[in-house]
Amino acid sequence: MSFLINRRRFIQATSSAIVVGALSSASGGAQAKSAGELRITMSGGSWAEAIIKAYVKPFEEETGVKVTPIMQDIPGAQISLMVKTNNVAVDVHNVSAPGTLSLAAGGYLEKIDYSNFDQKELSAVLDFCKNPFGFGSYVSSQPMVYNTNKFPSGKPRPTNWAEYWDVKTFPGSRSLRSGTYGTVGPWEQALLADGVAMDALYPMDIDRIFASLDKIKPHIRKWWTNGAEILQIMRDDVAEIVQAPDARAISLIDSGAPFEINRNQAMLGWDYWTIVKGSPNQEAAQKFIASTVRPERQVAFAQLVAQSPSNSNAYKMIPEQAARNLATHPDYKATSFPFNAQWYAETGSDGMTNIQRLINRWNEWVLR
Repeated sequence: MSFLINRRRFIQATSSAIVVGALSSASGGAQAKSAGELRITMSGGSWAEAIIKAYVKPFEEETGVKVTPIMQDIPGAQISLMVKTNNVAVDVHNVSAPGTLSLAAGGYLEKIDYSNFDQKELSAVLDFCKNPFGFGSYVSSQPMVYNTNKFPSGKPRPTNWAEYWDVKTFPGSRSLRSGTYGTVGPWEQALLADGVAMDALYPMDIDRIFASLDKIKPHIRKWWTNGAEILQIMRDDVAEIVQAPDARAISLIDSGAPFEINRNQAMLGWDYWTIVKGSPNQEAAQKFIASTVRPERQVAFAQLVAQSPSNSNAYKMIPEQAARNLATHPDYKATSFPFNAQWYAETGSDGMTNIQRLINRWNEWVLR
């Protein structure tokens, strides 16, 4: 089984004007849609190609419903505007976990009808992928990755984030994810390095996070902001031990680059398939999302972009060597933890979310 790895960037800024224009030209307006049509957001490039091949084409062939891809990263503000103005031009919206919670809290999403799902398959899905307003069919990971030229077999290697922070015992150049966007920064890793247990990370102590980051900051060669950047950092040997999306690391390993993934204390992340409130094609939308639980379709997606199946039954169809490249392999369950999207989306008495709080704190801290 060949695994071709590409990981879309976590956040892509897209102006509302561009999105409105793209949707209008693609659809002729929401009112032009028919009951036999479905519009699904899926970013673009190889990511969209994988969604179309693994999920969309089989669904179209099975149901006769025509799917129109909307290859834009549509901001939450644009989705909310569609709902408020009763001009919904999107049916199924593929969005991050924090984005889903934010849209659901605003009343901009329909509930997922889980009665449409194959219940045997649904019971095999990771709990955190089954949200009332969204279903997650794939999972990614942010593990530690090290260069085996620097840390060869038989020599001491860091095995957890506390040891990553231990620059005396494990010397070497380092790279961590930037906190620019608030989510998926170096937050959980900083707390783990400071001795917090995986099952006690949330609610996160922001003061403790930055006290821990103070210790590693002088040893970080580069704070990276997207998957392409960390891939380049690793390829150019800028850093020898990094925090990286596992799919990016696997792409280098498969090409023969000297890297190895440490799955211990790896953070799991995922996106949700959601239905925009007021979608004129809700029945087809519900059926499409239910179809993404099928193990054969999750396997097909994993083959293309190395996103791990949320349905454990999928592993019955994947050769063991390939399966061990995936973050949700059963052997990694006890040594990894799910990203807590709910904590990030929570709003305090000051009206700020924890995401905003982290962004503000990061912007001050990183310049010191």
